[in-house]
Amino acid sequence: QVQLVESGGGLVQAGGSLRLSCAASGRIFSFNTMGWYRQAPGKQRELVAAITSGGSTNYADSVKGRFTISRDNAKNTVYLQMNSLKSEDTAVYYCNADWTTPTGWAADWGQGTQVTVSS
Repeated sequence: QVQLVESGGGLVQAGGSLRLSCAASGRIFSFNTMGWYRQAPGKQRELVAAITSGGSTNYADSVKGRFTISRDNAKNTVYLQMNSLKSEDTAVYYCNADWTTPTGWAADWGQGTQVTVSS
């Protein structure tokens, strides 16, 4: 069983910064892609940023230049440094990770952490 535990959310003023962390645990040798998604009220969940085990990254256009995703493979932890936050970044942020299984692959989600940016 895999667990993804997020931390670091909170309330911040516009222009401020937050750092999210997601620690993955379970009987998994290594995780493939790890990423962050977000869901604002009344909107669909969307990809924010993702990083492969080799370090390749992908960002939503709306966060490029402001957010940075990184990971520590030894700790199975992924981070999201969020700078220059805007009110439109307000959402619940979810961690996602996928891994290889004997029959293919699987993925799971964290419980989510609220990020609120006040203008």
